[in-house]
Parts: sequence; structure tokens; C-alpha cells
Amino acid sequence: MTPIDPRALRNAFGTFMTGVTVVTALDGEGAPVGFTANSFTSVSLDPPLILVCLANTSQNYATLVNAPGFAVNILSQTQIDISNRFARPVEDRFASVDWRRGPQGSPILEGVSAWFDCAMHRTIEAGDHVILIGKVVAFDQTASPGLGYARGAYVTPALAADALSHSTGLIVSTLIERDGHVLLVDDGQGGMALPEMRVDGEGASAAAKKLIASTGLQAKPGFIYSVFEDLRQKRQHISFLCQTAAGEPKRGAFVPLTPSCLDDVSNPATLTMLDRFAQETKLGNYGIYYGDQTSGEVRPMKEGR
Repeated sequence: MTPIDPRALRNAFGTFMTGVTVVTALDGEGAPVGFTANSFTSVSLDPPLILVCLANTSQNYATLVNAPGFAVNILSQTQIDISNRFARPVEDRFASVDWRRGPQGSPILEGVSAWFDCAMHRTIEAGDHVILIGKVVAFDQTASPGLGYARGAYVTPALAADALSHSTGLIVSTLIERDGHVLLVDDGQGGMALPEMRVDGEGASAAAKKLIASTGLQAKPGFIYSVFEDLRQKRQHISFLCQTAAGEPKRGAFVPLTPSCLDDVSNPATLTMLDRFAQETKLGNYGIYYGDQTSGEVRPMKEGR
């Protein structure tokens, strides 16, 4: 199998860590089993390890503890029904779900935002749960934004953005990242900027999709990365973190996330945001900024389920 790329793995961890997950495996007869996970966390990049927690009372306990491996499927924002299905006592959870075997053998669900196929590394009893630590053998991510869960409700990029779309003077930008580079375009004044546009009644999500289409890239709006008031221009600004930008852009260029390469960014608020993004990319740990171009706070993205 192809060796794991630590940088790509770190980016995948950072992008999807707040998503709703379904953990899958095969039982002793080769039949698929799965459940909506209580916890999913990266443990190590070298070797690449992740963990999930499973209740001792789960009907899948014996199967998972004795399985040679498992897969973690990060659900996309359109897969609420799958999350509910795997969280409830359904007789055959896979009856209406398309899936295939991953490189390690565990079930990979179709249409997910990302998946990690793991060999079992270790199991640890922990109170009323067991911790399953898996060694990542293969993984992949797509352009589909992930499904979030917080305070008893599902959260999607579209819902979060549209809730803010009624503000006047709303500007949407897209932070499109690929391999440690971010897409910047000509701002028309001799500097560089993120692709952006004003929202005119269509909603922030629709505006973000138009922006991505204008670049010619294969990407989709992910989670809102920053919300701030631009006091100089008296407008509210929302920036989407966009995932999987395949292909070459029709306009602009991908620029490394280094101070020297970001010097041409003309908007101070955007430059501050990109500096923060560069630091968070190194750590694989992202937050959402609320404030204005001079002050505010970064609220960490936390797994809600």
C-alpha cells in the first residue's frame, strides 16, 4: 500500500475533526457493523493513530474489540439520515446504505466527506467505554463539507451561513487551501485578496458557490472559518474554509502560507485571518474567529457528539 503522507493526514484531521462520524467494521462472518461514534480523536501522526470510544453496552462491543481493524467515516452535510440510522437500534443499518470495502477491509460509506481505514493497534478499557486505537492504513477526503453536531442539533455550513445572510452589506470570501497554499486573486488595486463578493439576497452559501465556480476549481464551501465586522467599510464579512481544491484556477494563484508570500494581501483583517490560518494548519487545530479587524476571539471547534 502507498505510505501515509503525514502532512496530508494532518490536514484531513484538522479539517474534519468536528464532524459526525460513523465507525464501521466487519464481524467474524464478514457482515458489516457500524455505529455513530461518541468520540473520534487523532492520537499520533508518526505512526498515524486515531481513537474512537465505544460503550461497553453496545451491541457491537464484542465485534469491534475482536476486529482486525475499523474505519471512521466522516459524514457529509447531506447525510443526517445516515447519522440517525447508525445511532439507533436498527436491525440492519446497512440495508439502504451504499458502501464498499476499504484497502484495509473495513466498510467505507459512499458520499462521506472523508474516511480513515485502520488496522487495530490497541484496545483500552476505560470505565463504561472501551477505547479503540487504530493505525491508519489508508484515507481519503472529498470536496463535500462535513456534518456537525452541537447542543442537540445538527450543524451544516449552509445553515450556519444562511442564518447570517440577512445582514446588510454582507461580504462572503472563500479561503481555498491546498497542500499548505491558499488561493489569492488580484484585488484590482495592486494587491492580493481572497476571492470575495457581496451577497444580494441569494444567501451566503450560494454566493460562496458562485465564487468557487468563478475560480474553475473543484471545491465546495466548508465550515465558516471567520465572521467579523470590517469597521473601515462598515460591512460584515464571512469567510468559508473550502476543501479539496483540485485542478488549476482560472484566476489567481495558490500562494504558500508564509509571511513573505502574504505581504501583498491588502486587507489587514484578511491578512490577520491568513496568519492565524497558517498557524492552525501547522497544528491541525482550527477555530472560528468572531470580532472585527482589530479585536475579537477565536472559539475552538469542538466535537459535539
